[in-house]
Amino acid sequence: MVDRLVNSEANARRISMVENCFGSSGQPLAVPGRVLVGEGVLTKMCRKKPKARQFFLFNDILVYGNIIINKKKYNKQHVIPLEEIKLESLEDEGQLRNGWLIRTTSKSFAVYAATSTEKQEWMAHINKCIEDLLRKSGKKAAEVYAAVWVPDSEAQICMHCKKNQFTVLNRRHHCRNCGEVVCGPCSNKKFLLPNQSSKPVRVCLNCFDTLSKAKLQNNFQTSLTTRPDSKDRTGSADSSWEEDSDEDEDNLNRAYQEADKSKFYGSTNAGVIEDADVTEETTISIDQKKIDHKGH
Repeated sequence: MVDRLVNSEANARRISMVENCFGSSGQPLAVPGRVLVGEGVLTKMCRKKPKARQFFLFNDILVYGNIIINKKKYNKQHVIPLEEIKLESLEDEGQLRNGWLIRTTSKSFAVYAATSTEKQEWMAHINKCIEDLLRKSGKKAAEVYAAVWVPDSEAQICMHCKKNQFTVLNRRHHCRNCGEVVCGPCSNKKFLLPNQSSKPVRVCLNCFDTLSKAKLQNNFQTSLTTRPDSKDRTGSADSSWEEDSDEDEDNLNRAYQEADKSKFYGSTNAGVIEDADVTEETTISIDQKKIDHKGH
């Protein structure tokens, strides 16, 4: 079990290596009780195009970053608490195969593995870590998730007015509520989405109307049950959305093609694992016959 790796020297070395690969651009990852469960390169569907990203699965967080030098240097570190994550499998479509959605309250996106086996391994390990984390913490899974952004390449004209064609001057915009690609006039309103940002964010006109009506209805119902001297104490969360850069990443594509198979260091199933003091090169694969696919 993963718990057996908590205090092992091998686990401490692995986490230290990940920290060193991110350097000063990343946050400290070594905290008591944290275990590096697995790592590997996945293709992340970004706004402009699919891009190779290095992912690290811990027993409480999912970390990913841009590949500068494969296995040696990464930057633009993103850290997602596992308790905020929900996975959804994607059907194969053309060249986009072996994919699934990673949904969170502040940002949602699709990723793709090199093989169906790696997809099953990643999803099984992530889901088991989420299940264990929620059970131990007593917390409940999130109920509201951010929309998945439609890639720019899938929209040549505004998805709302169906009139404005996108050009260098007429830029594409994404509604932060529904994720669709819209033109400027169709997204000239902003609305506060606390899970995504502490400030109002761009939304399409349709979502603005829907959200505004829902807010008015909620305020009306609240006024009926709240004393006049009550104050709104609704909190807000900072946005974790950072748009991907448009820099040339041909070298990253080569790194992805040359990358090793994803590695998992501790079985999340009930099977027997190797000694916790194995070296960082030793990996443990999942017995596919033992993976419980229920709910995936």
